[in-house]
Amino acid sequence: MKLLGLRIFGEYEPVDSDRPNLLSILPQPTTKAGDTHVHVKPLPRPFHSQPLSFDKRIWLLAFFTGFPGALVAMLMLWTGDYTPKVQWTLTVFIVSFWLGCAYALRERVVMPLQTLSNLLAALREGDYSIRGRAVNKDDPLGDVVREVNALSSTLRVQRLGAMEATALLRRVMEEIDLAVFAFDSEQKLRLVNRAAEKLLDRPSAQLLGKNAEELRMQDCLSGEAARTLQRTFPGGIGNVASRWGLRRSTFREDGKPHQLVVIADLSRALREEERLAWQRLVRVLGHELNNSLTPIKSIARSLEILLSREPRPSDWEEDVTRGLSVISSRAESLNRFMTAYAILAKLPRPELQPIDVGNWIRQVAGLETRLKVELLPGPELTIQGDRDQLEQLLINLVRNAVDAATQTGGGVSVGWHVNNGFLEISVEDEGQGLSNTSNLFVPFFTTKPGGSGIGLALSRQIAEGHGGILTLENRSNAKGCEAKLRLPVH
Repeated sequence: MKLLGLRIFGEYEPVDSDRPNLLSILPQPTTKAGDTHVHVKPLPRPFHSQPLSFDKRIWLLAFFTGFPGALVAMLMLWTGDYTPKVQWTLTVFIVSFWLGCAYALRERVVMPLQTLSNLLAALREGDYSIRGRAVNKDDPLGDVVREVNALSSTLRVQRLGAMEATALLRRVMEEIDLAVFAFDSEQKLRLVNRAAEKLLDRPSAQLLGKNAEELRMQDCLSGEAARTLQRTFPGGIGNVASRWGLRRSTFREDGKPHQLVVIADLSRALREEERLAWQRLVRVLGHELNNSLTPIKSIARSLEILLSREPRPSDWEEDVTRGLSVISSRAESLNRFMTAYAILAKLPRPELQPIDVGNWIRQVAGLETRLKVELLPGPELTIQGDRDQLEQLLINLVRNAVDAATQTGGGVSVGWHVNNGFLEISVEDEGQGLSNTSNLFVPFFTTKPGGSGIGLALSRQIAEGHGGILTLENRSNAKGCEAKLRLPVH
């Protein structure tokens, strides 16, 4: 609506026919002949002057700076006793010099600013190759140019580093065997790597921009952030549901939340571990069975040949008795091996109950009769554990330490202490030490004649079943070995 002014004219009239008149909503007066009425017209709009640009202000400043001097010179020139030729010549010279200096001053101020503007525009566009010309060190304008050049160099180095980091990240994402997806706030796919393309069995050009519902991945964007999925994917193995490990996290780009989804095929890893476990089991079982069956087969064949002879040798009964004894011994050894394997494979879950640590360690140390085990007492405390399993674990460690110490005539010591919420039990011996520590906890691996190779494997399994750790290594400050058992103090 327009502001309305008043003018004596005879009656009310709207100023604009296309806009409502504010006065039209007022009661209209009754008009009579000869009455004087008021006519409304719009007030003049205020004049909004545009501010002068910087270069014009510099020009005016330079112009008015030289104006007083030029004016005085002109007055002196035209009021003096000079010929017209001199007056006009000097007038042209004074005015030209005055305006030329004003223009030169403007250019000296504006041109460097335009140059800096071009430099900054190049930086904004990502062109860091342009540099400003170096000037004197004590020049303020030179300081600005040097700072802009330094900024350009810094941004160039940072962009190069960012490009290299981005290239490395892309290379890593392409090479890892994990499917990586990034969804925006509208659940549209914005990033996908090669493994993800293989998982969905489609190239990235057909995946980017699709929402999670179209990709049948809406279940991956809801629920727990870290969980296991049992489902099928187009790029999976057939139509069989596999186990997948899912990890989901949130990040922001341009201030908007995005979700990063990482999917790993757990079935493949489990199958690989299962295959390796079966290979180790078959290798161990085959080795033990061959050790027992080969002599049994050889002796049985020899006895068969012996009994088929006619006439038989005079000492054939003695040979048969000796052969059967060997067969019986090897069969018994094979039976012990199978029994030990059954014990290792069927170890029950620990039944937790309070255990007096000092009483437990002293009782186990007193069971060893071949030599006296030195006790290094620690704090008296109670832990939660399965007394039978922990006794068997400690008996195995003490027995191995005594076996090693008797070969060198050394001693064995057992001590305990508390460290960072864990009970640490140390069993030290003064034996010969270990020449190879890589196979110590491999089931059925042993360096003892007649050993089963199950003691340390069973002991570690018991320790891990109680949430603890069992290690065996050579002592650093003396000859021999040290077994360390760490159990949590509840």
